Amino acid sequence: MEINDIALANSKAKGKRPYFFDDPAVERVLNITIALAGELAVVHERLDSIERLLDAKGTLSRTDIEAYRPDAQSEEERQRWHTAFIARILRIVQQEMEAMKDENSDNNRTMDEVADELATI
Repeated sequence: MEINDIALANSKAKGKRPYFFDDPAVERVLNITIALAGELAVVHERLDSIERLLDAKGTLSRTDIEAYRPDAQSEEERQRWHTAFIARILRIVQQEMEAMKDENSDNNRTMDEVADELATI
């Protein structure tokens, strides 16, 4: 049975698509960036598997690569890489959120703080 990769790539989730930005072009660029980041993460894991197999055996086959399952330490290292990778990709978003928080520090009060202020009026 032949798999139609184009059809799979065009499959849509049920329900309405969530949008985060008002500008559709920005939304498209974000979606493309996240899709590419996902693909790069897969390539990184596969390369990590190849490197670990070569270190352990000195040789490898496609079967070895497909059958490889990382141990707990390797999995933890991969998770740390993923966390740092996503942080680098979304760094600008984080920086902008921090800047907004700094600019609006008076608006970032707890409910108790607001209630105390209202009680004095």
